Amino acid sequence: MAELGAHLTAAPAGADRPSVFEAVAQDSLMGALKPALQHLAKVLAESNPARYGSLWRWFDEIYVLLDLLLQQHYLAKCSASFSENFYSLKRIPMGEAARQRLATAGLPKRQHWKSLLLLVLVPYLKGKLEKLVSSLREEDEYSIHPPSSSWKRFYRAFLAAYPFVNMTWEGWFLIQQLCYILGKAQHHSPLLRLAGVRLVRLTAEDIQALEEKLAGATSGQTHSFTSRVQLAVRKALGGIAFSLSTGLSVSVFFLQFLDWWYSSENQETIKSLTALPTPPPPVHLDHEPSSAVLPRLKTVCPLCRRVRVNATALSTSGFVFCYRCIYSHVKAHQRCPVTGYATELQHLVKLYSPES
Repeated sequence: MAELGAHLTAAPAGADRPSVFEAVAQDSLMGALKPALQHLAKVLAESNPARYGSLWRWFDEIYVLLDLLLQQHYLAKCSASFSENFYSLKRIPMGEAARQRLATAGLPKRQHWKSLLLLVLVPYLKGKLEKLVSSLREEDEYSIHPPSSSWKRFYRAFLAAYPFVNMTWEGWFLIQQLCYILGKAQHHSPLLRLAGVRLVRLTAEDIQALEEKLAGATSGQTHSFTSRVQLAVRKALGGIAFSLSTGLSVSVFFLQFLDWWYSSENQETIKSLTALPTPPPPVHLDHEPSSAVLPRLKTVCPLCRRVRVNATALSTSGFVFCYRCIYSHVKAHQRCPVTGYATELQHLVKLYSPES
């Protein structure tokens, strides 16, 4: 430990080299924003499925578009991502050490587009892969069909191999961070190495140039129609990106608190603190139009209109259906057919009577 502390205080890479704490903190910033925004979208969708249901279903795609706009704005204006600029860092091409370009000059096109794709596309694809793995595991656990097809054997092999692939991916990042701490690497993340850039701190000249560029952003004038259209589009996109960045900068600590509050480590504590008695059935179900959905006989399934077989309840709404009927409906629509509440396959609860 003493040797490691001496190695950290030696700062062999120069004063412009950010510490590992700064580098990891700016990585975790964007990782905390998405879960908080995702929880907000989920609350809105559950409160009003008709209006905000599409926001929840297409949240990943909406988020990646906003993230693309935000990161493009900061890479072009500050030579850094949003989180890197928040921690007063910038990106410079590899090998550029003696004479660094100002942050306002931007990155070379090759490093710019590589950085943009790795900042936006890699987290999006990783999140989609995790959701695919989760859905395949749910289908494998709750499926009523035997695994006889070659496709099911394939995705079972995929599910078995995924933890090792994910461990290799995370181990790659951990090893890179250890090398960065010990001064053996210029990057704390393999994605920076793939983009051909490294992180350095902003200098006084960078801060002055950024302030001058912000002050003189409205000084340019053009006369041609196409130039004016292009300028208007750029200003509109820049305004959206600026409003996003300003809102995120103001609310970043609040969003990090939300991410901590709704993290898996605190779920048990939250449930114990917010536990409430089971609410009564919705009052509006006794009136139209729900009377057209619910059968009069309590033993009839609301979906197939027959006497229930393998009675299964939804824990989100409390209504009982045939197992095959509600399994197919939830898998296709992810909601309760009676109340419209957001529902997943793990919310199915099979009921067993004493006679059976």
